[in-house]
Amino acid sequence: MGYNFTYTNPITQDVTMSMRDHQILKVGDVWYLTGTSAPYWKGLNPGVRLFRSNDLLNWNFVDWLIDASRLPEECFYNGRFWAPEIHPAHGRFYLTVNCGRGGSTDIENRRMEDHAVILLVADKITGPYELVTRHRPIGKPFKNDASLFTDDDGRSYIYCSGGGLWQSEIDLARGKLIGREDFEKICSPVDPGNPDWMIGGIEGPFVIKRDRWFHMFFSAWTRGYEVGVMRSKSPLGPWELAPREPIFGTRKRCHRSEQMEKGGYAHLQFEDTPDPYAEAGHCAIFEGPDGKDWLSCHYMKEGHKPIGGDSMEYADSMPHLGIEPLEYRDGLFLPTSPTWTEQVVNW
Repeated sequence: MGYNFTYTNPITQDVTMSMRDHQILKVGDVWYLTGTSAPYWKGLNPGVRLFRSNDLLNWNFVDWLIDASRLPEECFYNGRFWAPEIHPAHGRFYLTVNCGRGGSTDIENRRMEDHAVILLVADKITGPYELVTRHRPIGKPFKNDASLFTDDDGRSYIYCSGGGLWQSEIDLARGKLIGREDFEKICSPVDPGNPDWMIGGIEGPFVIKRDRWFHMFFSAWTRGYEVGVMRSKSPLGPWELAPREPIFGTRKRCHRSEQMEKGGYAHLQFEDTPDPYAEAGHCAIFEGPDGKDWLSCHYMKEGHKPIGGDSMEYADSMPHLGIEPLEYRDGLFLPTSPTWTEQVVNW
């Protein structure tokens, strides 16, 4: 007996569900979803939301995992909450959130140096979550887009971005990096030998293990918003691009031209992708309806105008959830493209 799954991106359409940096996690027969809530760039945002679905298509709000309105004024991490992720390990659920008192209505004075990673834990995915560490973040600011990975031997690792990609082994129970005070740098966007599509900036690492290879997915915003993959035989590298080109994403010069000019790489030559998206990226990997690897990320349709300057905020921007199946062969994840018409997956 065969099965099929039919979907059309973006999956979510309700403006109240608009988020960036979507992460999906399957627990039992249920999928859970979290991400960055608006406002994304200017001002404070309200915290971290959790949604659930039985079919990956229809999502219902569960609860606030962090409700900023309930945090005390002196809370060291209240202000902005970016790219939350939930990671199951050792029978518990660990929540990484990138936050800090950097939220400001003035985009030029956000005190981004305060932005850092915190770790929370709960016995159920729905919470309640409590801080693992008190009164301090993990590592040193500025760090963002934290993600956890636990290997078969039970050892855990944390990855993040901030002027490049960073890593460390971590003691989840204590919320402390093992053997170091701060993260170890993996790479920067402009390291010698990097391809052109990375030089604008890289972020959003997410690590999985397949066939004894560790694969690190990450996003680059040079030409649009594209997903690359590095792999290693060790969870702490050394990492190498595999393949050399992005496996996913969108390229649109009109949405990056001002940033490319300011960054000094407006000379790069490339063709726009045919999809209708201004952005497609910051991915996480999850178990799809067919039991295989799928990618989740935010899709933002074209037609949104940059507010001005080099701000990445878009007027009337409404990023929504996108999902796509991945194909893995001979130690590599193969390129795929964001879709916008009805798709049917059979197995």
